[in-house]
Amino acid sequence: MENVTIDIVSDVVCPWCYLGKKRLEKAIDAVAGDVNVNVTFRPYQLNPDMPPAGLDHKKHLAEKLGGREAVDRAHGMLTNLGHEDGIEFNFDAIALSPNTLDAHRLLRWAMIESPEVQSRVSQALFKAYFEDGRNVGDRSVLLDIAEAAGMDRAVVCALFSANADIDSVKQEIGMARDMGVTGVPCFIIDNKYAVVGAQTVDVLAGALREVAALKKAEAATEATGACTASFPQ
Repeated sequence: MENVTIDIVSDVVCPWCYLGKKRLEKAIDAVAGDVNVNVTFRPYQLNPDMPPAGLDHKKHLAEKLGGREAVDRAHGMLTNLGHEDGIEFNFDAIALSPNTLDAHRLLRWAMIESPEVQSRVSQALFKAYFEDGRNVGDRSVLLDIAEAAGMDRAVVCALFSANADIDSVKQEIGMARDMGVTGVPCFIIDNKYAVVGAQTVDVLAGALREVAALKKAEAATEATGACTASFPQ
């Protein structure tokens, strides 16, 4: 079985990132037994200049998308897509567009504990925002999520208070932009291949199988010590 890594560059207030996460999980299930996939969530901010206190969600989106009707159309489409992937989007419950820097800091600390903890935190952040309408820029909400995922609440609180990893997260977001990431989700497979957008389960599963096959072929070539030099005639 081939091991494949995926770095998901995403933002916790991006509905397409939530869809992409759910679809990737189904794709991983589809290739189970053939490909072992290791997932890490990487930070990105759709609105890096968002004030720390956030902005009125509906007003912010209307200005960004070109009016209330455009927002309603987008939300209607996403709601339908969400139903197909087990997401109950509740856009009416979202009052605030938050700054997501602290949420990405939490995801960073969760990864230090384990990929499983980070996965639980990621899911909880998406669900809290898009299904429960909670403010994921509020540290009390983030502490609740951390604790529920098995993290030490007091330690996470201390890290927030000490302003830990602010620069590290910002640098990682900058690295993603320097790599050419301009939209999320972006799935970076084995640090070589990128799949952009909330692609279908079939597309994601196909990409995983293709990368695994390439790795297997490369390993076989190296193992045989294949020589490409030509003998003189």
